[in-house]
Amino acid sequence: MSKRQPRALMVQGTGSNVGKSILTTALCRIFLEDGFRVAPFKAQNMALNAYATRDGLEMSRAQALQAAACRLDPDVRMNPILIKPTTERQSQLVVMGKAMPLMTWSEYNELKPTLRPVVQEAYRSLAEGVDLIVLEGAGSPAEINLMAHDIVNMAAAEMADASVLLVGDIDAGGVFASLVGTVALLPPHQAARIKGFVLNKFRGDRAILAPGLDQIRAITGRPVVGVVPYLERLLLPEEDSVDFKSGRMPRFKKKGAAEVLCRIAVIDLPKVSNFTDLDPFCVEPDVEMMILRPGEALEKEGRPPDVVILPGSKNVAEDLHLLRQHHFDRALREFVSGGGEVVGLCGGLQMLGERIEDPHQIEGNRTPVLGLGLLPIRTVLEREKVLRLVAARHLISGLELRGYEIHHGRTEAAACHPSFVQISGGIGRSTPRGPMQLGWMNETGHVWGTYLHGLFDDDPFRRWFIDRVRERKGLPPLKEIQATYDIEAMIQRLAEVVRKELDMPAVYDLLGMVGGGNGNHRMAGL
Repeated sequence: MSKRQPRALMVQGTGSNVGKSILTTALCRIFLEDGFRVAPFKAQNMALNAYATRDGLEMSRAQALQAAACRLDPDVRMNPILIKPTTERQSQLVVMGKAMPLMTWSEYNELKPTLRPVVQEAYRSLAEGVDLIVLEGAGSPAEINLMAHDIVNMAAAEMADASVLLVGDIDAGGVFASLVGTVALLPPHQAARIKGFVLNKFRGDRAILAPGLDQIRAITGRPVVGVVPYLERLLLPEEDSVDFKSGRMPRFKKKGAAEVLCRIAVIDLPKVSNFTDLDPFCVEPDVEMMILRPGEALEKEGRPPDVVILPGSKNVAEDLHLLRQHHFDRALREFVSGGGEVVGLCGGLQMLGERIEDPHQIEGNRTPVLGLGLLPIRTVLEREKVLRLVAARHLISGLELRGYEIHHGRTEAAACHPSFVQISGGIGRSTPRGPMQLGWMNETGHVWGTYLHGLFDDDPFRRWFIDRVRERKGLPPLKEIQATYDIEAMIQRLAEVVRKELDMPAVYDLLGMVGGGNGNHRMAGL
């Protein structure tokens, strides 16, 4: 570690999807507002939502969001190891932003001794430029079958000499047992790092909760330093697909919202990735989002969708096979012939084509697979991954927007119309044959796809897209932007709520900080 090691606070959880990432994001912004140079860190993340950095490397979308909370550029040192499950047995490992060949979990565990120094160096280097680091754990630190190979929970806390806040999801039930059980299962020297608890996703009467808070302190000797409410209208990008797989897609109704809705169906693929591309539609007053699983009819409640979107996939061949098993290929062709619109994003774009080849077994597929045949394009998965931020122009609307690419595929489309073209050289590294064309469409423009992630974050383009659907339905276009998808505003709102609900003086005390008031804390001994 550097001579001047920063203070470190770690957010761990009683399990997955309890709110670790969101709380880490909030704390990053709070510490920044209080005058500290702060950075996030997660040693190992297992997620299919990824982000391309400015220098052409790959990291978790969650740590990219936390970097935004710190008003820093996303940096792979914040997430040195990313695991992207590809099959039931194999995953792609991304180390310091660079993809490695597929490996099994046992192969990964054998590799871990060589990865510990990578994690330590990433942390050391990141720590040199900041006053405070907020670390995030993964799953639960009390998975006793995994403790021997741990590099992301208590091992990371020990590396950083971090105090730990343990988060539990009270909405799911059993939170007090989960908190006590986690402490009980940890070795005493590791349990000693847990300085307090945070209850997340609370809704109800605080007075009824109060006796439980007193009792858990009496049992464990640790206080509950905050009770964070269930935030109904928070739409920050998710780290994993737990909520998406549950079928929960929030919709924020606004005053004066249109009575007639545009229905957009998103197909839930087993290896769905970067599904957060669709989050911005949830803020639109005239859009109804629904999640459609293979085997379900396109029509729900007697009404078909207006648009079907195929999101990204980490295993295009397997997901295509499932779609065919449930006759979705036939259903989509009939949908298009009836005037419906089909959109493919990244892996979804590849599925729309005629053929996908994987000669290097990037996704573990030995033989070429036939696509859905809705676009005359062919894709070959190459060893080197395209990773870059790009500016693009949409050729039909003429709108310019920014996004990012993360894909192994090189797509050839000699007989297909381009839909998006690159208007900058791209920020970051890419394959020498990286395409100037970023997407393609059929003659009517009702079947199209793109490699551009984040395109619907752009408010003017999203409104243009929705208005075109409205016109197809015989409705007048609204033209003016109806809703703003503003991640910065969401981070700010989250931080305000968490600051109000957390005992921040207690948090600063456990960090060894003295003083009080925003911006007036200082670190003892530094």
